[in-house]
Amino acid sequence: MPEKYSENDIDAVREILNIGIGRAAGMLNKITKSHITLTVPDVEIISPKEFSERKNAENKDNLATVKLEFRGEFSGTTAVLFPPDSAANLVMAITGEEAGTAELDSIRIETLKEIGNIIINGVMGSVGNIINSPLNYEIPAYNEESINSLIAHSKIMEEDGIIIAMTKFSVADLNVKGTIVMVLETGSMDILLEKINSI
Repeated sequence: MPEKYSENDIDAVREILNIGIGRAAGMLNKITKSHITLTVPDVEIISPKEFSERKNAENKDNLATVKLEFRGEFSGTTAVLFPPDSAANLVMAITGEEAGTAELDSIRIETLKEIGNIIINGVMGSVGNIINSPLNYEIPAYNEESINSLIAHSKIMEEDGIIIAMTKFSVADLNVKGTIVMVLETGSMDILLEKINSI
């Protein structure tokens, strides 16, 4: 973790993310017939350099990714990334479609875009409301990529911090894991934390 970010900073970010995740879970439960529980057990603020040096599942290239760019007092990209097996389980639980059917690709992408959009809007909407800072959003985009690829295409410097939030989904007793990544443009992390800590 970059030294300039304290445990209090991380706790404050975790608290706001949990509020947003709770809001997103409520929205997903209304839209689907599945009871969905979302939790954020682990949050960290890490530099791009530190993250790129990791060799783990988060760096795989084929993560199902829904990302949304936003602009306001602070700007950046928020994304939800799922490993392929988790993406398939999540879609299967919500649509009832079996993995591997001919139509699943289009169904899977649209379903994941909708789920990702709800999660990101829940999180970012809560962030904007809590710190009283309205945000403007782009259209959500779907891709299959790694977190490193997501970071590489962002306007961020090596010394900046990235918010990484591991997220667990409980859907019909299926094991579904995802990662929420917030990549803020240079200077935006400090603005966000200053506003959060002033509440």
